[in-house]
Amino acid sequence: MSGLWEDWLRFVLGLAVLALVTVGVAAWAGVGLGWLPVRALVRAAVQLTAVALLLAGVLATPWTVVAFVALMLATASWTSAGRLRSLHRGRRTAVVGVLVGASVSVGTVLLLGETLGLVPSGVRYVVAVAGILVGNAMTAATLSGRGFLRSARVRAGEVEGWLALGATPSQAHAAIGREAARESLLPTLDQTRATGLVTLPGAFVGALFGGASPADAARFQLVVLAGIALTGVVTAVVVTRLAGRSQFVAVEE
Repeated sequence: MSGLWEDWLRFVLGLAVLALVTVGVAAWAGVGLGWLPVRALVRAAVQLTAVALLLAGVLATPWTVVAFVALMLATASWTSAGRLRSLHRGRRTAVVGVLVGASVSVGTVLLLGETLGLVPSGVRYVVAVAGILVGNAMTAATLSGRGFLRSARVRAGEVEGWLALGATPSQAHAAIGREAARESLLPTLDQTRATGLVTLPGAFVGALFGGASPADAARFQLVVLAGIALTGVVTAVVVTRLAGRSQFVAVEE
């Protein structure tokens, strides 16, 4: 037992050193993060501990996976909604974007997994796929929504010109929405292009650690990458289209 506690203490100490180095570098560079990296890591530790306990129950009782996925969707929607509060009806837009993007991608991957054998059936794979894709829906909603807001503010004169000519708000914001959606997708697509050369993604490494062969791990990672791309496209399009429906883009905080 003492050996187990010693391993955990060493592990916690290592994480603390990493977090403190991050804080130190950010402070030296004047980035202005303060203790945010430490607080974020502590929060992640608490959440992962809770998730580990929940997953033990979910894997033992398969029907509870629905509630677990619903919890992930609710958390992702709430987080993205907070980031888009400066956008007119941004909270509702974020929630709809996350729910639609994640539902479409997760449903498509699982359906094709059953019919074409993309992923094995089982609760473990449902949780793994949903966890990755829901998280990416949250990121896509935040990036596309904030990008839309920035561009709409910068190009306010252009939008007003279109509206003066009789264009609908959707038509006036169409170009801005397309640009925001595209820019939000580029980091993900760049990472997909660099997979295997620049980075080894988490799903691939996790599958290897779980005992899968390199070939099976690569297959699972490719499915995840394709799902992430679908998630990002659907979420970004939904968010930017909804955001562009009103001529009032920004709200006072």
